[in-house]
Amino acid sequence: MAVFIMLLALVAGVLGNEFSILRSPGSVVFRNGNWPIPGERIPDVAALTMGFSVKDDLSWPGLAVGNLFHRPRATIMVMVKGVDKLALPPGNVISYPLENRVYMVGKANSVFEDLSVTLRQLRNRLFQENSVLSSLPLNSLSRNNEVDLLFLSELQVLHDISSLLSRHKHLAKDHSPDLYSLELAGLDEIGKRYGEDSEQFRDASKILVDALQKFADDMYNLYGGNAVVELVTVKSFDTSLIRKTRTTLEAKQAKNPASPYNLAYKYNFEYSVVFNMVLWIMIGLALAVIITSYNIWNMDPGYDSIIYRMTNQKIRMD
Repeated sequence: MAVFIMLLALVAGVLGNEFSILRSPGSVVFRNGNWPIPGERIPDVAALTMGFSVKDDLSWPGLAVGNLFHRPRATIMVMVKGVDKLALPPGNVISYPLENRVYMVGKANSVFEDLSVTLRQLRNRLFQENSVLSSLPLNSLSRNNEVDLLFLSELQVLHDISSLLSRHKHLAKDHSPDLYSLELAGLDEIGKRYGEDSEQFRDASKILVDALQKFADDMYNLYGGNAVVELVTVKSFDTSLIRKTRTTLEAKQAKNPASPYNLAYKYNFEYSVVFNMVLWIMIGLALAVIITSYNIWNMDPGYDSIIYRMTNQKIRMD
């Protein structure tokens, strides 16, 4: 089964942010340009890069047609909350403006159930011998501050994901595409606590950039260079645009006064596929029956029937 790491389940208004491609194989082509992409179409970009179809056509010029017969085996998307863009090192990174909403859902694979989730687990994991605290330059950040530990624990989760996947390499070598989607909110909390002009925020931003680059390299190499690593930076969310949910167990649905004629439901995008499959299978079966019936009707038992020839030869031998 495909691997889905989901620490993000969000639909909200995004206010002035950025969508970046950190790593991508040669079969996926992203064009350089200042083309804004709607946040709600990011899942469609991930689906198209992996060779899947989408419900609505994507007219965004940033994604070009790549190799249709060599698709990436994984897409890794990391969302960083609290900053509109990060100072990524120049190179192969391609960035685009991001607008509107971001919406992702998913399911975690059982292999990743051992990752630290609660605050107590994250804190305990940080103070173990093989944690990231031993290798990260904390500078102005403190090990005794809860906000700083929250930020550092997210970096620890990134490290643990790549380490855990390296121990279960069969997940990266199967034939099922994998999707990883993570949200990092620690930088946003540091900005709220110390201010975006503080030394702690600048140090945290630099540490985060280095950690993301290492995480991108690790995941890219684990999949043999056949993975797309994406970064979404979100400054803030407009909570007034959060979508409200409604139960599916309502006893009675509201009637649409604009449709009093009991019209049929609209066909979905799979209708044409199902219709063509049923139509041509029926035509093929009908032709097969007609051709078989015609050949049997015009068959000469003395020459065409293998049963007659075999029994006739046996009679002669007797």
